[in-house]
Amino acid sequence: MKKKIVIIITTITIFFTTVFQANNDDFFIDKDTINKVEKKYGKFAKNRVLALIKLMNSLKNADDDEKLLKVNNFFNQVTYKSDMSVWGVKDYWATRMEFLGKDKGDCEDYATAKYFTLKQLGVPTSKMYLSYVKATKQKIAHMVLTYFETKQSIPLVLDNYNKRILPATKRPDLIPVYSFNGDSLYLAKQKGLGKEVPSGLAKNKKWTKLLQDIKRNKI
Repeated sequence: MKKKIVIIITTITIFFTTVFQANNDDFFIDKDTINKVEKKYGKFAKNRVLALIKLMNSLKNADDDEKLLKVNNFFNQVTYKSDMSVWGVKDYWATRMEFLGKDKGDCEDYATAKYFTLKQLGVPTSKMYLSYVKATKQKIAHMVLTYFETKQSIPLVLDNYNKRILPATKRPDLIPVYSFNGDSLYLAKQKGLGKEVPSGLAKNKKWTKLLQDIKRNKI
């Protein structure tokens, strides 16, 4: 009987070791980060991070269109809430782990979470821009993620209001203002990126702070 129990325990240990090693072979989010999320936000937050890891690993060999679709759908499941209701401040850019931890956030959080996830999945940052727009239906400033096949292309819009990925020309409710990523900033227009603004990124303090928070692994 004891021998049988030992065999069962050994089998279970081997199974979980194999699973853990397989997860380590996958890329994306380290175990320490996952544990921090669980400690701060609870087990359901941890499950959301694990779901993201599962999704990302399922998209390793997918084309850009599938990556855009699945990542957009994943983050659009998060509940929209204003920064004031979530963080108690007027304007706060959450890291991806904070966004998933709280399971709520505003437009910047959706857009940046999608941007960094797609970047990890190998979508070129030269094709992805965080775009400030005026949302005419809601009558507010808004941010979306835009994907440009080329700098002259009509971009695809990944939005949390309208959850369908559509070309910018099919989104007359959004008036473009400007677009930026980790490399440059452009005065936006619906057809192509528009005019580049020299040293424009230096003015975007929220973006700079978000990058610093990500580097510090802020949870």
